[in-house]
Amino acid sequence: MWHGLIARADDLAELAALTDGAADAELEAGVEAEYESLRTDYERLRTTLLFSGEYDDGDAIITISAGAGGTEATDWAEMLVRMYLRWCERRGFRTEILDQLEGEEVGLKSATVAVGGRRAYGWLRAERGVHRLVRISPYDAQKRRHTTFALVEVLPEVEDTTEVGEIPDEELKIETFRSQGAGGQHVNKTDSAVRLTHIPTGLVAQSQNERSQHQNRESAMKILRARLLERRIAEREAEIAELKGEHVGAGWGNQIRSYVLHPYQMVKDHRTEVETSNTGAVLDGDLDTFMQAELERVATDGERGTA
Repeated sequence: MWHGLIARADDLAELAALTDGAADAELEAGVEAEYESLRTDYERLRTTLLFSGEYDDGDAIITISAGAGGTEATDWAEMLVRMYLRWCERRGFRTEILDQLEGEEVGLKSATVAVGGRRAYGWLRAERGVHRLVRISPYDAQKRRHTTFALVEVLPEVEDTTEVGEIPDEELKIETFRSQGAGGQHVNKTDSAVRLTHIPTGLVAQSQNERSQHQNRESAMKILRARLLERRIAEREAEIAELKGEHVGAGWGNQIRSYVLHPYQMVKDHRTEVETSNTGAVLDGDLDTFMQAELERVATDGERGTA
């Protein structure tokens, strides 16, 4: 494909030389049209180079968790869930809410969403980190400006046990409880929700959105396998970084992007410096520019998204 692009570029350069000083509008229009076609194909192929990771072509599991801040934080978490669902809708990706915990008044304390589609994980891994919101809170009677945070985690989805191995029952602590929030009478009256704890690592996964305990256990196992795989990837990256002499840090204080709605309108990514004043479009799922810039930064730096 790349050799083909080079050949087309060479041919176009020769054709462009023929138009130099010639008053041939039709020929010039043909050169311009071929240039635009060549540029489009180049950008498309260049983008494919950004997805070289082992799991980049596969599905993803994304978890959004509210930070400290009560009502303001849970509202922000729900806004982020909507933003990513709208982004998935734009791309034609499948989505399934595996688990969600509603806030005490409004919004969500946390939500876990399975995203299916080509390169879902490859794109969404650019979003993992802390997202910061600055605005006049609609829940503050004194109309003061509030700053709140939410954490976005992105895991590669694994459908079977080949990636992480069998998980013996003796390594699992299984708890059942009544689902919270929406779900109908059946969900609220029975202990259908399931929480799994992987004893050796302490990793926890839960599901309460399905109507049966069996279905919730399957969903929780899907999340747990993804967390175990992400842990393995993180450990491998940490080992490589240590050999390189690099410091790897991933924590709650590492905000990757700010969404400022007051006193001005601005969304800015602190890793790539990409910014826009069209906050409404971003919160409605227009994220490709931010994602591509981060993926290009990671590819250029030779890193694997430690944010």
